[in-house]
Amino acid sequence: MPNLNPGLASFMRLSPVIPVLVIDRTEDAVPLGRALVEGGLKVLEITLRTPNALEVIREIAQHVDGAVVAAGTVTTPAQWEAAAEAGAQFMVSPGLTPALIEHAQHATTGLLPGVATASELMTALDGSFTHFKFFPAQQAGGVGMLKALGGPFADALFCPTGGITVETAPQFLSLPNVACVGGSWLAPAALVKAGDWNAIRDLARAASALRAA
Repeated sequence: MPNLNPGLASFMRLSPVIPVLVIDRTEDAVPLGRALVEGGLKVLEITLRTPNALEVIREIAQHVDGAVVAAGTVTTPAQWEAAAEAGAQFMVSPGLTPALIEHAQHATTGLLPGVATASELMTALDGSFTHFKFFPAQQAGGVGMLKALGGPFADALFCPTGGITVETAPQFLSLPNVACVGGSWLAPAALVKAGDWNAIRDLARAASALRAA
């Protein structure tokens, strides 16, 4: 079977944190994306939680130099294809379904599927996935759970997401089976609303400097 995570190995190593973004106003997309990339965070996950999400993906993909755009909260093949058409370079899902596994067999963009248990991980590994979103990270057992999964599943590589903060991120990044973490603290709603891109750039710089504790 083909590798169903094409490109993800390199994308996940570009920076220690992937910002997980919910962007309500399309006009904020490009300045926000530029601030994050200039701060050292090149991979940006745009969640499909807003009506304008595809337009946001399109704007960042076309106008933010150096950005690798991922589409988050992808739960169906139709969303996957729409996001790819808009310019997303890979997809991120909170879970994994038979429909997504089937679609991955012929898609030209990769999928980072969400897993939270050993059984879910085994199903994904059996389907030839190699890189995973561990979600929701804190609620699913956090650092302790990832340490436990590292024994029987040494070849699986994770991007834990969900409840992680700038203070706890280094604990996850210290694990050998963690390539990066997903974080929602990089674009606080108040700063985005105020257009304080300098403050967001500073948050990105701090996050890009994170290393293992």
